[in-house]
This record gives sequence, structure tokens and C-alpha cells, in this order.
Amino acid sequence: MWLCWFLAVPQSKPSPPTIVQPCIKCPQPSLSRALVPGAAMNMPQSLGNQPLPPEPPSLGTPIEGSGAIVPPEHCWPVRPTLRNELDTFSVHFYIFFGPSVALPPERPAVFALRLLPVLDSGGVLSLELQLNVSSLHQENVTVFGCLTHEVPLSLGDAAVTCSKESLAGFLFSVSVTSRVARLRIPFPQTGTWFLTLRSLCGVGPRFVRCRNATAEVRLRTFLSPCVDDCGPYGQCKLLRTHNYLYAACECKAGWRGWGCTDSADALTYGFQLLSTLLLCLSNLMFLPPVVLAIRSRYVLEAAVYTFTMFFSTFYHACDQPGIVVFCIMDYDVLQFCDFLGSLMSVWVTVIAMARLQPVIKQVLYLLGAMLLSMALQLDRHGLWNLLGPSLFALGILATAWTVRSVRRRHCYPPTWRRWLFYLCPGSLIAGSAVLLYAFVETRDNYFYIHSIWHMLIAGSVGFLLPPRAKTDRRVPSGARARGCGYQLCINEQEELGLVGPGGATVSSICAS
Repeated sequence: MWLCWFLAVPQSKPSPPTIVQPCIKCPQPSLSRALVPGAAMNMPQSLGNQPLPPEPPSLGTPIEGSGAIVPPEHCWPVRPTLRNELDTFSVHFYIFFGPSVALPPERPAVFALRLLPVLDSGGVLSLELQLNVSSLHQENVTVFGCLTHEVPLSLGDAAVTCSKESLAGFLFSVSVTSRVARLRIPFPQTGTWFLTLRSLCGVGPRFVRCRNATAEVRLRTFLSPCVDDCGPYGQCKLLRTHNYLYAACECKAGWRGWGCTDSADALTYGFQLLSTLLLCLSNLMFLPPVVLAIRSRYVLEAAVYTFTMFFSTFYHACDQPGIVVFCIMDYDVLQFCDFLGSLMSVWVTVIAMARLQPVIKQVLYLLGAMLLSMALQLDRHGLWNLLGPSLFALGILATAWTVRSVRRRHCYPPTWRRWLFYLCPGSLIAGSAVLLYAFVETRDNYFYIHSIWHMLIAGSVGFLLPPRAKTDRRVPSGARARGCGYQLCINEQEELGLVGPGGATVSSICAS
């Protein structure tokens, strides 16, 4: 405690004891009792509201004798402050009869701000001082502020320093040329902070005490989670490390600093626009696979590709780190739909290549959509979210092709042109996309590597999607019959199960 400092110096010769008392003990102010309870006010118990003499005694002045008593007129005036807690690390300190403060020339004004342990240490203590020029009457007045921790320091007669021996504080000032001053202290030390304001006249570095000029300033003091809410290039986040709770800015687009205001390594607007256009327009590569799927009668697959192209475009338009951002809905929804569409595109393409029975294929499509949704809710950025479904679908494809090859006793697909011009290039493109996504893509090269990933995946779909299955119109020999020069044909709807068992087995007549 700075209120009870005593210094004893041992000497070889006996001498009267000398006690150094570097503080002033003042009576408890009566204002705190009259207005609100002392626990709700940011006011120390030993500071009064008596006027200060023209020159207060300096710290460290020896006082002879142990019974020395400092008269009350040496106490500094202290303006009480009220604490209003709004949210986590969000506190406003209000001044009685404020926020405007009149600074007479003969004495400084002292304010006490109490920061509580744990609750206030993880934010940013901010002070804003604004000078009212109309109150100066053309006087050249400069108001100096000194913020110190636990010990209020006097600015002296005409001193502009904010330090005393081993004690140092934060000094700031306002004048006619610079009317607003701001001071921000990230992660402030808990305890009582003292703000001393004093007005001096003249031009620096030689200031003198003002004679008849009373300066008026507007003081605003508050505790916030982050500096200016991190601005447009950052996001304020509440973090916890072990038992410590604190807030910090997560900067983006290359911006740095406590409030994301350092633009030394920031990305330019043109670069941000280029990266956004690359990530968004690269999804247009899905248009050829959509057209190809519709022409090949793969309508469900075409719907999945369209879904992927739409949500991937608008997700990347909303995911940009800078100011080139456009969001049509919540970011989390766009991200989920983009990831789900990408995985479903791979899933339906590989299942379509297996040429399974329609019922089995539809069951696998629905089962894949449900399992992929569950996996994305567990971990959206996991590598196995892409590799797991892809490997499982490839296993189904390999099994289906193996069974078909064994039954037909020749390799499937049967033509070498299908392997050479479609399957091998498509597999090579898809494998390159997976390697880029897994091992090459980083935060720095994301915008162009991921754009290449979009184009490779869309291009591989165009190669790997199988052609339209040819309808087998051959009629079994037992079902053929001739009568009156005409050939009876099998009803195709009955083969597809669209005609009930009681319906006619012959419903069309073909010319022989």
C-alpha cells in the first residue's frame, strides 16, 4: 500500500529517528456517504475533496518526528466515479456532475477508477479527453493528463512529465491545435487507477501556470473488450486460456495491431477483388457437367451439381477476409451447404459410374446425404470428410465393376476408348484436385489453389460421368407371336412395373 510507506536508515552514530512518509492521509470524503454506498463508487478510502495548495509537497520529503500530521488542506480534490457494467469487459465510468470537467488554474483534478480482478483485466481501458475551446477566451491553454496505477502523481508547478522516481504513468494532452486525445491500455492491471488533469499556459516546452484561465474538458472513460471493436478488418473474440478470460482481435486481410489498424502487410482492394472473383467465377466450370448430365438423363446428378455451384459461389463471396464481402444468408448456412454440395457431387458421380439398380442407387444417394450431413456437423474441415466418402464410393464402384466383369467374362467398361479418353483423364484430374486440397493449399495461397480445385473437380465430373444407358428393346423369343401379318410387342410399362398383375400382357401392335 502506498499510503503507509516508512523508511528506516541505519547509521553508525546514534541520531534522532527520521521517518519518511511519502503520502498524505486525507479524511474519507463525505460525498460518497451522501450519494451512494462506497462499494458502488470508484473512490479510494483515503482521498478527500479539500483544496490543494499552490505547490503540493513532493513525494519523498522527510518529515521529522514520528508524530507529524499533514493538515487536511494538503489533500488533492478527487471527483468520484460510478461504475456501470454493461457486459463482459464492457464497463462505463461516469463522473458526478460530468462529463464536463472544469479545471481551475490553481489545482489539478484527480479521478479514481477501480478495476476489479479477473472481471476487468482482459479488456481495454480507454480514455477520451476533448477540450472545449470556447471556454478558453483566446487563451493558449494546454491540458495535461497523467494516468498512473495505485499512486496519484502531481504534475508539479509547470512540469509535463508523468513519472516520479520508480513510478511511471501515461501522459497525454489536449490543446487548441489538438483538441482530442485518446489513450488505450490493453489488458490493464487491476486495482485503482488515478487520472490527474491540469491546465498550463504557454507554448511548449516552456509552460507556466495559468493565472486566470479555467479550461473545460469533456472526459469519457470506459472499458471495452477490444479496441474500436477491431474495425472493419477484424473480429473481436472472447478467449480463454486455462483460467484466464480475455478478449482480442482476430485480424484479417493482412491487417495487424491491437485494433487491426496496422496496414503494413494488408491486402489491397484490387487483390481482394481479384481473389473474390477467382473463387466465385471458378464455380462456373460446373455448367458443362450440368448440361452433360441433363443430356445423359442424369437429372438428379445435375441437380446436385447445380446446388454445389450456387452455394459454393455465394459462400466464397461471403467468406472473404477483407471488405469485398457479399452474404445472401447466414455464413454458417452457406458454409454447410457448400461443403455438403462438394461432397455430394463426388458421391453421386462415383455411384452413377457403378451403374447400379435404380432402387439401390437411390438408397445410396439418400444414405450418403444423411451420413455426410452428420459428418459435416462433427468436423467440417477434417480431411477424412472428403477422403472417407470418396474411398467408400470407390469401393462400391470397384465391387460393381468386378461383379459385372466376372459375369460378362471381359473387362468392364468393355471399350478401350472409354478408358483412354474418359476414365484415365478424369481420374488423373480428380487425383490432382485431392492432392492440391490435402497437401498444397495453405492460408496464403488459398484463393488461387482453391479456385484451381473448383475447376479440376468440375472438369473431372465431365470426364467420369458415364454416358446414357442404352435401352434394350429386344423382346424375348417366347413373347413373340405372329397373327394376321402383324408382330405383337411387349408392353414396356409392364416391364417397369407400371401395370398391375391383372392388366393385359399385350397392349401394342407393331407392324412386322
